[in-house]
Amino acid sequence: MNPMKYFNKSAIKIGFAALLGGFFLTGCEDVVDLETQTGPPQLVVDGWITNQAGPQTIKLTWSASYFDNTPAKPVLNAEVVVKDDKGTIYEFEDTAGNGNYIWQKTGDTLGHIGRKYTLTIKQGAETFTSSTEIKRVPAVDSIVYTKEKLPFEPDKGPREGYIAEFYARDFVGEGDTYWIKPVIRGKPEVPKATSISIAYDAAFGAGAPSDGLIFILPLRQSITTDTLYSAGHQVGVELHSITNEAFEFLKQIREQAGNGGLFATPIANIRSNVVNANPGGPKALGFFGSSAISRMETTIDPAKARPEDD
Repeated sequence: MNPMKYFNKSAIKIGFAALLGGFFLTGCEDVVDLETQTGPPQLVVDGWITNQAGPQTIKLTWSASYFDNTPAKPVLNAEVVVKDDKGTIYEFEDTAGNGNYIWQKTGDTLGHIGRKYTLTIKQGAETFTSSTEIKRVPAVDSIVYTKEKLPFEPDKGPREGYIAEFYARDFVGEGDTYWIKPVIRGKPEVPKATSISIAYDAAFGAGAPSDGLIFILPLRQSITTDTLYSAGHQVGVELHSITNEAFEFLKQIREQAGNGGLFATPIANIRSNVVNANPGGPKALGFFGSSAISRMETTIDPAKARPEDD
């Protein structure tokens, strides 16, 4: 999932109707055209490095109008380099010409826990930089699942199946933050931005007395997303360590994605950690982050399921 939606506004048509006494009155409806300016395209960075072996990718695109549904245009011919705090330089190349800048070196791993990394992007006359650090991540202890029968026929998936949850314990020491991703059939998936599951220590946010504890139940069960799992289904979890800055960024993405209805707040660009070296130059969007990852998978076996709750 690309968790970034960028908001350069164009013409907006807003329709509204009065709701009186529990009845919809459709006779009084106005359409208001709000003409707003569309800003110039901005560099969008979607970069996340990990401590896993294999290629690492930093995707660069151009922002577009909020109502532009065409695919994002790639940023071509940029220079993309990551440097760690020991002076090692990693060069990323867009060999396919599609805006995906990739580092790949056989037998080497880019990310290491405890190391800091600085991204430098040179695009035309502009130079952008960003920094991150790979934090510690606890091991996943186990994955369990419980049989469940829904009291109604769901729109999606089986009525009877299994709720999966994982067990892991936060490190002692307040302020560890994590991104929890379901693993479905061997691949981590975040189907929509409103499904982003993040944790501060073992709970949802700072201030809860959860340091050093097992992750709370809603977080553990966040690997069960839109539907129940069936017997034989492969399910798992990836626990990503993230910085506090990344935690806030992901939280804002989730809030923006769920922002709607009568009391919705005005949409706005989410603050990026990518900075132009020229304070007067164009600003960037997106995020450059990093993670250490712990992972576990299992196959749903009815014989090993926990007893159904009464």
